[in-house]
Amino acid sequence: MHLEQFKPFFDFVINWYWVPLLILYAGIISAILIENRNPTKTVAWILVIVFLPFVGIILYYFFGQKFVKVKKLKRLNRQQALRLEQKWKELDPIIESFIRDIKDDIGGLSKVFRLMKKERLSSPTLNNDVELLINGEVKFRYLLEDLAQAKHSIHMEYYIFEMDNIGTKILNLLEEKAAGGVVVRLIVDSFGSPNLVKYMRRQKESKIDFHAFLPVTFTSLANSNYRNHRKVCVIDGRVGYVGGINISDRYVNDSQSEQKLYWRDTSVRVKGLAINLLQVSFWNSWNQTDGKSFYLEDGYLQALQDNKEVKGDASVGFISSDPASLGPYNMEALLIAIGEANHKIQLCTPYYIPGEELERALIIAASSGVEVELMVPKASDSILVHHASYSFLKPLLERGVKVYLYKKGFLHAKTAVFDEKLSFIGTVNLDIRSFYINYEIATVISDPILSRNLSQQFEIDKEESELLTLRAWKKRPRWQRAADSACRLLAPLL
Repeated sequence: MHLEQFKPFFDFVINWYWVPLLILYAGIISAILIENRNPTKTVAWILVIVFLPFVGIILYYFFGQKFVKVKKLKRLNRQQALRLEQKWKELDPIIESFIRDIKDDIGGLSKVFRLMKKERLSSPTLNNDVELLINGEVKFRYLLEDLAQAKHSIHMEYYIFEMDNIGTKILNLLEEKAAGGVVVRLIVDSFGSPNLVKYMRRQKESKIDFHAFLPVTFTSLANSNYRNHRKVCVIDGRVGYVGGINISDRYVNDSQSEQKLYWRDTSVRVKGLAINLLQVSFWNSWNQTDGKSFYLEDGYLQALQDNKEVKGDASVGFISSDPASLGPYNMEALLIAIGEANHKIQLCTPYYIPGEELERALIIAASSGVEVELMVPKASDSILVHHASYSFLKPLLERGVKVYLYKKGFLHAKTAVFDEKLSFIGTVNLDIRSFYINYEIATVISDPILSRNLSQQFEIDKEESELLTLRAWKKRPRWQRAADSACRLLAPLL
């Protein structure tokens, strides 16, 4: 009898359930349109929501909404820029002289450094010492030695920091240094390093000043799509590391490692005044956590007279970007370099989902006579990204870009070399996520020796790769090409 009382209500729900759903869908689609995003991304999300009922709405909630903290971060970026503006004005004449010197060495490629200056991203610095580090086994050997010698401060910012053999070894060394009076600040991405976050929260006696970047909680699930993908270390304000190598055993390829898959990656070790700029980048990241702010003047910056021990000839700058950046700075820098290259371009990336601007720039370069070579892994760690990437290779092959599929293991390096004069080594993948969504950083280096070494490493990696031809691409099974096309529709969302 009680159920019969609710029959009118059930009948109403059964007959008119589509009305609130229609209102919900209309509201979400209107919100997407009002956000005024890239048209391709707008259409992609509308298709997902329409053709994947309920599931599409859930996907949009977690991965599609604009970062709700963007306004706050933009305000913070402006505040920090104002704090540095006076110093920028004082340095402008010196920076101009640096850029003129760089232009004498590399010509139009120096426009990348001019972008850094104009957008207040970084000042190019001269006479730095740079060392190319191939794979984790090399980087960790240098890193452990530099950490052990730290006397003043250690600043680390990593996407992945595993609690495995190398991670535990580094963490123990950080604890030892912190207990001995060295200031140790550690930022890890909460999504990329969940085990370390849990561990450090239990270490009440730890002297390490530790903070998880963008903590993922129930109320912040919608922001979990935005991650800090940087891998940065600054020791005593004198030596720094940037590149694709996280703190994890998977990057170590030696007989003692349990890692079976060969992991090909690249980082760079920098000494010189450029470290001041890397320190500022860390300072900016630190101020976006709950950590107590610190003054850069308190021994964290290297004075000009302290740089005499550095004997290098490299010009170095850094390009940082985040969801609140005024533009996709890392992509813009690459576009400038591609447009100014005269002879050869060599690019390595684990994920190639370029967007129309980058794709067109590479095609134009190849069509104008520049030798353009792109290396991607033959097998990816993401099926969706793998198929989406392959869908973007055909236009390159049709226009003369040489595409190499790395077979020895997983290619995780994020590097670029232009005319063996200018190099990019950092955390930036050639995909939309790196350009627009994640916190990223790239080291831009003008140094003939490093660029030549990086180019030679590309040639070595080519021996472990196969050249993909247009004919071979077309001969792939139809189901694979169909999967490529289907995943390409999701490319703006990946």
